[in-house]
Amino acid sequence: MVGKTGERAPRIMIGTAPVHSPLALRWGRLVYRHRYLVFAVFGLIVLASGFYGRDLGDHLTQEGWFDESSESVAASKLADSTFGRDTDSDLIVVYTAPPGHTLDDEPMRSAVTDELNRLRAKHSEQILKIDSYWDGALMGQFADASRTHAFASIGLRGDGGTDTVNNYMAVKNEFHAGAPGSGPGGTTVQLAGMQPVVEGINTGMQNDIHRAELIALPIVAILLYFVFGGVVGALLPVLIGGMTILGTQGIMRMLTDHIQVNVFASAVVTLVSLGLAIDYGLFAVTRFREELAAGRTVEEATARTVATAGRTVLFSAAIIAVSLGALFIYPNGVLRSVPLGGISAVLLAAVLSVTALPAMLSIVGRRIDLWGWHRLASIRTAEQIDAGFFSRLATFAMRKPWLVIAPIVLMLLALILPFRGIEFGGLSERYLASDNPARVAQQDFDRMFPQFRTEPLKLVVVGANPQQLSDIRYAANQVSAAHMTGPFDPVAPTKDAVTVLGSGLADKRDADTVMSALRGIDTPPGVQVMVAGVPALERDSILGLIKGLPLLAAILISAALALMYAAFRSLVLAIKAVVMSALSLGATLGILTWIFVEGHGAGLFDFTPGPLMFAVLVLIVTVLFGLSTDYEVFLQSRMAEARADGAEPAEAIRYGIAHTGGVITSAAAILIVVTGAFGFSDLVLMKYIAYGMIAALLLDATVIRMLLTPAVLKLVWR
Repeated sequence: MVGKTGERAPRIMIGTAPVHSPLALRWGRLVYRHRYLVFAVFGLIVLASGFYGRDLGDHLTQEGWFDESSESVAASKLADSTFGRDTDSDLIVVYTAPPGHTLDDEPMRSAVTDELNRLRAKHSEQILKIDSYWDGALMGQFADASRTHAFASIGLRGDGGTDTVNNYMAVKNEFHAGAPGSGPGGTTVQLAGMQPVVEGINTGMQNDIHRAELIALPIVAILLYFVFGGVVGALLPVLIGGMTILGTQGIMRMLTDHIQVNVFASAVVTLVSLGLAIDYGLFAVTRFREELAAGRTVEEATARTVATAGRTVLFSAAIIAVSLGALFIYPNGVLRSVPLGGISAVLLAAVLSVTALPAMLSIVGRRIDLWGWHRLASIRTAEQIDAGFFSRLATFAMRKPWLVIAPIVLMLLALILPFRGIEFGGLSERYLASDNPARVAQQDFDRMFPQFRTEPLKLVVVGANPQQLSDIRYAANQVSAAHMTGPFDPVAPTKDAVTVLGSGLADKRDADTVMSALRGIDTPPGVQVMVAGVPALERDSILGLIKGLPLLAAILISAALALMYAAFRSLVLAIKAVVMSALSLGATLGILTWIFVEGHGAGLFDFTPGPLMFAVLVLIVTVLFGLSTDYEVFLQSRMAEARADGAEPAEAIRYGIAHTGGVITSAAAILIVVTGAFGFSDLVLMKYIAYGMIAALLLDATVIRMLLTPAVLKLVWR
């Protein structure tokens, strides 16, 4: 590579890291010589892993959302170990009498009580207890004033995790919920409570994973056909994506034997691994075709593809793996299963990209454009690429860089502004579709029985005598009365010097205020008062995540700087890459806040505005930061090649944009298709991921990478 004048330019120290490792070239030739063996070995490994992981869905959990180091988790564990798990909110069965009747009418009353007794006897292995309106001691408490609505509280066996969900699945169809009049005695039955909501989220995520695998792959294959113009070239990246999914299934299944792997983590890993694997395949196939167009043999094209695109893929995988690894600072189980699965998947995609993929390229050889549309399939030479659209775009951006930088930066800052209004929430029925039966039932229950909450706030009091306990109850009711559905009352008789008091929050948005007031109550020496319950678990987790954000940012920035410097020997380029990624990420978070918290486009995207799910924020931060830096690696690797070959900085910038613009745009389009499959989810928290990544990819692959980057580099790279 030389400058346009044909004279070799003097080297400058910025960005002159070696790009053709002799070791990588030898590896590429070795893969070529043993191409059939290499492909067979890795193909069998992936198939075996996929077979082992075929029952992965049965081993995923809904647990791990909460901060294991928090006071609320410690208090909840103490209460559960003393009194057993609180099962009152597992399943709430709401009965509605037909028009003109009440639930006290004898035929209806007998039908409901007989049905509950039958269920208690038939499903004794799943049902722990049933409390209902028709139990004499609770007469009047579990019904509204008109006696047309009443409910039964069904406690399920299990520890509150996967076993409890499975027990719910075993009994849910017994209630004949949904159709008006289909319940016992002609009643209408609705299923509310924790387990119907959890099961709705669990089922939704499983459906999202299958949708991504079954719908996204064919669409990506069609898109790649138009990128490469040939069936063979289009199918190779898709094949790598499919192999990565199969291999990742086995890895995730193996992890479930040692840790809890949340179904949400599995969905994120599927999205990231599929998208990155196809992107890596795209970069490698594109480079292989370039090398063939330059007149090289299949062996040399394979070796140079491994030494250039393969080296870049490995650095990219390292950056994304380190970004995901930053999540280990959090004690939440879901945020620990994501990096374990994600790192494994990304590294597997990288390994397949420098082993199985070059082996397939060696086997296919010059038939890479077989069965293609020749108008699209013609391999472009370096001269044609240098005269193309992206080359002209880079030249335009560098001509008057400040006129490009100023409006783009102002636009990104404007997109960041809504992030100031970010709000966080925990798992809620509001994340389900508006017509989901569990969501409708929960909302109807909250409206019909405002004095009850399926997620009460609790006080766990340890070591108090009767008078001290009375004083604590009085103080708690004084500081929280305005925010609660009723006074704090004992959940069960005191046992082993432990008492649990419970009351419902009228509005969960007041949780921080109430918790702060309760934790400020004066307690006698030797007495401990801890706040527990789902609202406290969620708020403690949110506050813990926010507290950890500075450390998370420091790890991400430090790791990106170190790896980018190692790759390109340029601190300037490394700092520029981090700043660009931060701008892209900030703009994306602002867009998410504007849409999902402020509610713009709620009707179009079919969701209910509200707080962002707290764990999703840090997942978006780490995944998008890694992906943004990923594109920077591919871009700068081509610039480094030009610099190593003697080009002036401006020429190296133009060359890098020209030779990666098309492939980065195609890679972004592929990831948009993959994440777009999750955009059709019924779950709002999956829409966060989908639309967040789509926004980030559109920004990153267009204005940031193709316009802002060359303009900034023109000013700083001299």
